[in-house]
This record gives sequence, C-alpha cells and structure tokens, in this order.
Amino acid sequence: MVRAGGTLKLAALVAVFFLGVFLVFQLLAINTDFKIGNVISRYLPANEVTTQPLKHKCGLSKTCPPGHFAFKMASGAASVVGPRICLEDKFLMSSVKNNVGRGINLALVNGKTGQLVTTAFYDMWAGDVAPLIKFLNEIEDGTIVMMASFDDPATKLNDEARKLITDLGSSVVANLGFRDNWIFVGGKGIKTKTPFEQHIKNSADTNKYEGWPEVLEMEGCIPQRQD
Repeated sequence: MVRAGGTLKLAALVAVFFLGVFLVFQLLAINTDFKIGNVISRYLPANEVTTQPLKHKCGLSKTCPPGHFAFKMASGAASVVGPRICLEDKFLMSSVKNNVGRGINLALVNGKTGQLVTTAFYDMWAGDVAPLIKFLNEIEDGTIVMMASFDDPATKLNDEARKLITDLGSSVVANLGFRDNWIFVGGKGIKTKTPFEQHIKNSADTNKYEGWPEVLEMEGCIPQRQD
C-alpha cells in the first residue's frame, strides 16, 4: 500500500511538471498582448467562441458616418408609455426623464453642434393649439426638430399648425388624425421633404392595442449642418 501511494504521488508530480511546461510553451507562443480569454478561445470549437457585439450610439444597427448625428426614437404606446427620443447616445425625452406628455412631443437640437436646445410637449386633445403655434414660429433656422406622438397628436391641430410642421419637412402632418402614431425628424429652413418620418393610422381593423395603433420606431443618421 505504501509503495502504491508513493507511485501515485510520483505520477501526480510528473503530471503537474508536464502541465507547467505545456503552459510555459503556450505563453511563449503568443504575443505580449496576452489575455487569458485568448488562450481559452484557442481550445474552444469555433462555434463556441463568443464575442461582445459592437455598441453603436443610441443602439443603432450601424455606426453613422462622420458629420452625422445618430438618432433613435419611438412613439408613445397607447396612453400608457410615453415616447423616447435619443440623439448621440443621450436620451432627450422619455418617461424616465419625466419630460413627455400627451399630444405632440418635441425636441429641438442645434444643427451644427448636436446640443439639445429645449424640449416641450403640447396636449392636442384637451389643450390649446396656440402655444404650439407660438413655439413653432420661434424655432431658429438650422435647428433640428424631432417630434413624436403620444396618445392623441391631432384633434386640436389646425391648418396653421399643420402648415408650420409641413414647412419643417413633413409629408404626413396634413393627414394626421385622432390617435394616429407619428414620428418625425425635420429642420427649420429645410429645402426638401425629410426622409425621417413614419405614420400609422388609428384603425379598429389594424390597431395592435384597443383603440391605438402599434408603436413606431425609427433610427438613422442626421446630416450635421456645415454652414
């Protein structure tokens, strides 16, 4: 029994010695940027090697090119969850920030720097359209204008307000109706219609929620103003 125990101990020492030699050679075989994860991955099957996905600003599916601002936004969900507006990895408006409300939610951004100018929301169900019209008239040239609906964005909208939003690049606001969902990115002084706009009608036949259409989401890259 004593001899058997001694043999086992010797075998264990030999195994530890060879394991140590093996690890030394492995460390010498890799460069000075050695990381333990790299060593482990060399001995994993290819389909078991995992990498962290690249994170893009605001969770976009790709990185925006130089000279562009990354944005992602969503309309409100029924009358329960408010809209979200993210620009350059910063949330400008959300329920968590407690700066959204029923109606039309707006974020104004400096078109050159990407800095937030102000946020506001206007109740288009029980509110007055006059403050919204005043707000729209005071937007300075070169300002990026981001809008998102929550609950009902349209009941109190009149022709003057719709015209002012159309001048910001909207193709949809003229037909925006009761409880429609709508998200929009335009600008003061824009010369063409914006490509950043989505709209879904409130319809009993297609609504995802009882009385409200599904949430709209949109992402993209806004060109930075150069002049």
